[in-house]
Amino acid sequence: MITTIITFIIVFGLIVFIHEFGHFYFAKRAGILVREFSIGMGPKLFNYRTADTTYTIRLLPVGGYVRMAGAEDDEDELKPGTPVSLYVGDHDQVTRINTSKKSTLFNGIPMAVTATDLEDQLWIEGYENGDESAVKRYSVAHNATIIEADGTEVRIAPRDVQFQSASLGHRLMTNFAGPMNNFFLAIIVYTILTFVMGGVTNNGNRVTPTTTQVTVARNAGIKNGDYITAVNGKAVKTWDQISTQIQGRANKPTTFKIKRNGQNKAIQLTPKAHTVNKQTVGEIGITQYRSHDIGAMLVSGFTQTWQMTVRLLGAIWTMISGHFRLNDLGGPVAIFATTSTAASEGLVGVLSFLAFLSLNLGIVNLLPIPALDGGKILLNVIEGIRRKPLSENVETAITLVGVVFLVVLMLLVTWNDIERYFIR
Repeated sequence: MITTIITFIIVFGLIVFIHEFGHFYFAKRAGILVREFSIGMGPKLFNYRTADTTYTIRLLPVGGYVRMAGAEDDEDELKPGTPVSLYVGDHDQVTRINTSKKSTLFNGIPMAVTATDLEDQLWIEGYENGDESAVKRYSVAHNATIIEADGTEVRIAPRDVQFQSASLGHRLMTNFAGPMNNFFLAIIVYTILTFVMGGVTNNGNRVTPTTTQVTVARNAGIKNGDYITAVNGKAVKTWDQISTQIQGRANKPTTFKIKRNGQNKAIQLTPKAHTVNKQTVGEIGITQYRSHDIGAMLVSGFTQTWQMTVRLLGAIWTMISGHFRLNDLGGPVAIFATTSTAASEGLVGVLSFLAFLSLNLGIVNLLPIPALDGGKILLNVIEGIRRKPLSENVETAITLVGVVFLVVLMLLVTWNDIERYFIR
């Protein structure tokens, strides 16, 4: 269990970090203020603040976010009557606004807020020191900070550094950068996995007998580099076809046609019965042949990513074309359960799971669902076609619908996962 928990935190944390770093990097390049970069959700455990960005680690390792100034998930509203403490620096400008009871400001001026403008004209006003006979207004510095209720200190968000102030191209690239980074991570991990496993496969019909134990294949005379061309009269050209044919012939005498050094021969053997997920399947102890060509190994990350992308897109299409089942989806509970299996398979299992999960996150985030990156990109495209953005109310409504849909879906998936892995 401890190994599973540690693996889950590392794998999920790395994927989220890489995803959010994509948004972070391109937002910075676009001149968008990133107020907070968080790994994890929920209560804050740790934070470190630079001149522009506050970096936080939060309690629940099930996500993360990049909080960009002016984005839909970024809001600074000091309602009238809010008690604050102000630190006034040079030129009588406010440089820090404290709204938290967890933090105190040395020489802070207590004020009950009556009105603010922290986006355009940059000022705050209210009743100072409990004196309601006069309203006092202070100018607020462009780089001032605000200490929020949980004690997190972040920059205020003036209009010129907000997300919507960036060009359409910069905003589109910032939205796309998260999934893009997940694709890059998958390519890198699949490449590393190829070197860890000692070569690259091409899903062909060339095989290698397992070398770690005496196997049915080795005893029958199958050798490294042989091509299996038929199983019991059924022609096979790919590893998947070979595997399917063998699995269905447990304890059944079977004829294999082998091609070796340009010559064909027949080999008789009986696949051994093996139980997998409460089902009996046949196995003979072979693996896919692995090429040690360095060029092929370096390219393998791209080819494996492409192949898995095609499979995932096919699965998504199957779901949306009328064959949707909750069991086809998995949330954090399912990911944790799968992490246990991956961790039990060692480094190869963890790397395979990491690449698959990163690719999965990248593809799902590109779906044109409001609140996901794909939904935001779709709004960018619509803005480009219309040559003007949708109204703020329309965009907010669309995003809200997407958020509600995702929350409901996540609750259903999570409950289904709990039933699937822990109750049934």
